[in-house]
Amino acid sequence: MAAGAPLSGTGVLVTRPVHQAAPLCEALECQGAAVTRFPVIAIRPPLDEQALDRGVKRLHGADVAIFVSPNAVEALLDRLAQRGIPWPEEVRVAAVGRGTQRALEQRGVGVDTVPDSGFDSESLLSQPALQHVCGQHAMLVRGDGGRDVLRATLEHRGATVEILAAYRRALPELDPDILDEAWANGRLDVAVITSATALEHLMRLVGPTRQDRLLATGLVVISERVAEQASGLGFHNGIVIAAGPSTEALTDGVVRWVASNRRQDNP
Repeated sequence: MAAGAPLSGTGVLVTRPVHQAAPLCEALECQGAAVTRFPVIAIRPPLDEQALDRGVKRLHGADVAIFVSPNAVEALLDRLAQRGIPWPEEVRVAAVGRGTQRALEQRGVGVDTVPDSGFDSESLLSQPALQHVCGQHAMLVRGDGGRDVLRATLEHRGATVEILAAYRRALPELDPDILDEAWANGRLDVAVITSATALEHLMRLVGPTRQDRLLATGLVVISERVAEQASGLGFHNGIVIAAGPSTEALTDGVVRWVASNRRQDNP
């Protein structure tokens, strides 16, 4: 790490799931940050695995499969591999963003539709391929719960939409004393939050006794919606919206948060 790195002396809390955290942690550390890992979401198999297997068998009859996240990609393609089922090449594939597209292509699945910009449901729904879907059968591959914009909009446009819940987002068992140690040692200035569920889980894991300290921690989030959620909860030490969920965009978001706070401290 070079002297004078932009994140030197900054403590960053990374809340991504264990299997997704390493690239971001490494990038932040390269910029001088002291990183604390606190994975607030655990990716688990769905509660109804039989329903998932029934849906897998119907994949070959779908017109389009829509993947909403890299986790959805890994969970479904792992399931197919476990069952010895090849990906049905005749099914068109849509990805909600470039990260999901990369995850699919790394597993050998070509992507037909991805937003030109953006990485949310609205961006994907704006693509021409999803504008005229009347009479089509769409398989929506996602975790349990989450936003229902894709299904509602596609059904309004005349599609039959089937939810394929390939995984669930569980609350992990974490020791919040990790956060106490980070705060005590000046290593928790800003937290990176990549979903509404992650923010909800962080609040639950921290509990009421640490809530004031958490709300005084800066945030880097990936959407206006999560920023509004955080503001409503009482976060008040600067909320920066990153340009996307990529490692580069999140790292840049932390750099921007630090620059903004330094300007506030040293006008």
